[in-house]
Amino acid sequence: MSDTRKIAEEVIWALGGRENITSVSHCATRLRVMVKRKEDIDQKKAESIDKVKGAFFHSGQYQLIFGTGTVNRIYEEVIALGVTGSAKDEQKEAAAKSGNLFQRSVRAFGDVFVPIIPILVATGLFMGIRGLILQEQVLAFFGMTPEQIPQNVITFSEVLTDTAFAFLPALVAWSAFRVFGGNPVIGMVLGLMLVSPALPNAYDVAADKAEALTFFGFIPVLGYQGSVLPAFIAGLIGAKLERSIRKHTRESLDLILTPFLTLLFMIILSLFIIGPVFHTVEEFILNSTVAILNWPFGISGLIIGSLNQLIVVTGVHHVFNLLEIQLLERFGYNQYNAIITCSVVAQGGAALAVGLKTKSKKLKAIALPSSFSALLGITEPAIFGVNLRYIKPFVMALIGGGIGGFAASLAGLKATGMAITAIPGVLLYLNGQIIMYLAVNFLAVATAFVLTWLFGFSDKMIDLDDENE
Repeated sequence: MSDTRKIAEEVIWALGGRENITSVSHCATRLRVMVKRKEDIDQKKAESIDKVKGAFFHSGQYQLIFGTGTVNRIYEEVIALGVTGSAKDEQKEAAAKSGNLFQRSVRAFGDVFVPIIPILVATGLFMGIRGLILQEQVLAFFGMTPEQIPQNVITFSEVLTDTAFAFLPALVAWSAFRVFGGNPVIGMVLGLMLVSPALPNAYDVAADKAEALTFFGFIPVLGYQGSVLPAFIAGLIGAKLERSIRKHTRESLDLILTPFLTLLFMIILSLFIIGPVFHTVEEFILNSTVAILNWPFGISGLIIGSLNQLIVVTGVHHVFNLLEIQLLERFGYNQYNAIITCSVVAQGGAALAVGLKTKSKKLKAIALPSSFSALLGITEPAIFGVNLRYIKPFVMALIGGGIGGFAASLAGLKATGMAITAIPGVLLYLNGQIIMYLAVNFLAVATAFVLTWLFGFSDKMIDLDDENE
């Protein structure tokens, strides 16, 4: 019997047998399983299976971390043993119905913004590259000054860095329609209407270069360039409205009436009610976020850096995407990124200490690769496979993240983008901040490593019954 087949059999047994497994799918690193009864799962057995780097419930699914490549082979063996497979989208739909209202709301919020993040990552990298190229020291190396850069080059760089944020409402509305069951194309057009050139430009209104239109003497109407929350709410309500209209429209008239009525009602609702109300809410959120990030003496970095990975464990960290997007749209930089990066790499530092200190070959095989994953910005293997399992390393990593975040806040580090952290995040600090960025990350890793080595872990913490060596 191959090792892969043996692991697949142990997975099925730990999950309560084939009769307890509804379906199984996988992503790049995890086996995702829908089960009938959570209480039939043997958590300790699941975590002790060879090559499993972590096992936990998340988003209504039981997920086992195997890593890239390995998960594909395990999945094929599990299917061969008679377990029903399903597409990831099908599982996601089933998982979306699980959990309480808050969990489902956060999950839906994340589902809307996750597809948009790669575009914002690319935009952030363009900003970083432009910042690097436009540095006086770099230009001087080529015998140039900033004044000598052709205007065409400046314009081209603005196309790369400004487009995504100028049409952000269209991206958000498109994704919201997709998540909430509407036609994404209708969502895209609704979003584009929110930034129509026929409306006063939001940036010009903010700079007093234009005035908002006034309807009924008190309702301001303008474009919503760079806004997120109005487009999200418009997409949510619009998708529900479209489905309702389609349900009550004859099939022969559906092609004409459904998009017409959806766009007509939604643009009126968006410009006169949703836009003004939720733009105010968005401004309040942004101003509150900026106020917290600007707390003196690095207090905000200490608090956020300490608590960030606790929030990741709960699975509600996607709500912070809105904050980062708003920071980038308004200011062109993101102070939050450097702080949370410290919390990420600190988990890697703690896992590295465990991996180097333990004499358990099995734990080494999990901890060392997990620490490297964390240094690339992926913390789940380190958190669920190592640190959280023994508690103290996780606590030491939280302390390391807080110390690193404190230093990042004091240094005033400002990323040009979002969503990439740790080593890949260097690309967001090309504008003269690289040395300080590396320094605060090293501080976070070193703090977590030393504390874990001295106080956070010993082989006495390992359950010897789980060691099959």
